[in-house]
Amino acid sequence: MRMLGAARIAAGLVLALVAAVGCTGSDDGDDAGRTNPPASSSAASKAPSATPSPSPSSANPVSIPGLIARKHSGSDLRLGAVRARTDAYTSYTVTYEANGLTISGLMNIPRGKGPFPALVLAHGYIDPAVYTTGRGLAREQDLLARNGYVVLHTDYRNHAGSDKDADNDVNLRLGYTEDVIGAVMALRSSGRAEIDPERIGLLGRSMGGGVVYNTLVVAPGLVDAAVVFAPVSSRPAENLDHFQRRNGDPIVAEIEAKHGTPKENPEFWEQVSPLTYVDRVTEPLLLHHGTADDTCPIAWSERTVADFEAAGKSVEFVKYAGEGHTFAPRWPDSMNRTMAFFERHLR
Repeated sequence: MRMLGAARIAAGLVLALVAAVGCTGSDDGDDAGRTNPPASSSAASKAPSATPSPSPSSANPVSIPGLIARKHSGSDLRLGAVRARTDAYTSYTVTYEANGLTISGLMNIPRGKGPFPALVLAHGYIDPAVYTTGRGLAREQDLLARNGYVVLHTDYRNHAGSDKDADNDVNLRLGYTEDVIGAVMALRSSGRAEIDPERIGLLGRSMGGGVVYNTLVVAPGLVDAAVVFAPVSSRPAENLDHFQRRNGDPIVAEIEAKHGTPKENPEFWEQVSPLTYVDRVTEPLLLHHGTADDTCPIAWSERTVADFEAAGKSVEFVKYAGEGHTFAPRWPDSMNRTMAFFERHLR
């Protein structure tokens, strides 16, 4: 991928920040710490992992092994209406097929001669009842497209124009992982001249960070690199307690009626955690988290990084002192690091 001038990046940051007015965050501060990746002798292969996959007959379909055992599909990427034209890219509504469902989304295609590297963006939790296509990562979509990436922001099932999946919530929203895998496969098989099928990465925020974790363990070799911002816990039982149980969400009772509580059925809850299968990960991961995040505690990321490191995985962890969940004052710094990371690994 061609190197980009500092002036172009700075201009893109200004435009993206203007587009993101309304986001809030904590006071600025210096990095509190950072974990660098272990040395790697070679880039991750796009071939499937050699780790044995569970057999379809033995795996609980509502589990990481169930997703590993499933044959995933993603195809039929279709451009719809033009949503916006800028000096740097054109934004389209899109649909694609993922494991038999039609999923909607938004795609920004840079101006100029491709093929361009591509990124699939996985947004955080937004109530599907109020969600609209492309909502959730608007400033990232803009900045990344201005810097030469095709950006596909998936809406997920049950969102915007996507097909419905009535069981998705009670099944811990594992369907979102299928939607992201399908998005990458649809990009790769599209045949569009603007898209380089050999250079694809993932970026997820908050809940979308958890979707990225799942994707890395379910489909090693699918992408070249991944970045997460302020991710949820990699232990779903912890997310259930933190976000749903304490707020009286009635879906908790349905989840535990179907799957059991963590105390009653610890095996199930271990099998829905990506950390149980972290040894399958083959791609480098960059993780950003603010020390003042009161939505997703930074301790969650510290524990996740420790497990990745213990498994010998390539992980970079950047802490932002005083920064909150939405990344306001340090967002430009975090995106400069993100683009430098993708520049190294998507080539």
